[in-house]
Amino acid sequence: MHGFGVHTSMWTMNWDRAGAEKAIAASVKYGMDFIEIALLNAPAVDAAHTRALLEKHNLRAVCSLGLPERAWASVRPDAAIEHLKVAIDKTAEMGALALSGVIFGGIGERTGVPPTEKEYDNIAHVLTVAAKHAQTRGIELGIEAVNRYENHLINTGAQAVWMLEKVGADNIFVHLDTYHMN
Repeated sequence: MHGFGVHTSMWTMNWDRAGAEKAIAASVKYGMDFIEIALLNAPAVDAAHTRALLEKHNLRAVCSLGLPERAWASVRPDAAIEHLKVAIDKTAEMGALALSGVIFGGIGERTGVPPTEKEYDNIAHVLTVAAKHAQTRGIELGIEAVNRYENHLINTGAQAVWMLEKVGADNIFVHLDTYHMN
């Protein structure tokens, strides 16, 4: 996505009606082209309200998340698929263009040993299913590499590209964020 954007955590960690109004107004005030909305609790988001605000202010959006422990793709693929489907649906309902972030695992997911082939196979399966669902909703998915202190699975741009190629879906991209890659 081209232009200047900002993560909504600059103004709120709760994407409720008040948080949406505050973050969108501030983003417009600072001349942002788009915002990144953290979907920490996707089922609770008022998508119609967010969509109306985005349209009113002519602001583009992407959504992001890290999977909660109960839905880590490496060890709980079925739960991860269900979690991502809900987030993808909410992303589409808001009129956002993509769902990105640690869509393959969780912040804080570390085993203390290198990732296994089974973990990567589970992640590839989850992302394949999620990409198919996202495609039906017109949503792109971004795989965000994060540092080894946040997650042990995808830490480099090369690993993110490798996973993207392993999945092979047309609607997946690599999301590189220098803050999370430090």
